[in-house]
Amino acid sequence: MSIKLLHEPETEDPILSVVNLIDIFLVIIAALLITVAKNPLINPFNKQDVTVITDAGKPTMEVLIKKGEKVEKYKASGEIGGGDGEKAGVAYKMKDGSMVYVPEGDR
Repeated sequence: MSIKLLHEPETEDPILSVVNLIDIFLVIIAALLITVAKNPLINPFNKQDVTVITDAGKPTMEVLIKKGEKVEKYKASGEIGGGDGEKAGVAYKMKDGSMVYVPEGDR
């Protein structure tokens, strides 16, 4: 009977299922690392400033700005020309395509 126990098939070894689970987790971890590396907003190694605009021109538009480690999120209010401020001047487009800004107020 002891000879029969020594010759068990390898498919019934319980450690093989644990090894398969470890392989699956390694593949999942690799996929997550690739996703993080390709996303400019959550990549901790990205030194560039990034601006992402979603739903451009629609009332649900959002702007995400990443400067260094700081991420700012702006949502559109849906109103055209809404906001606080005052008119600072007038801009003119010249025939050659250049822009000229003329400030208002004391000259």
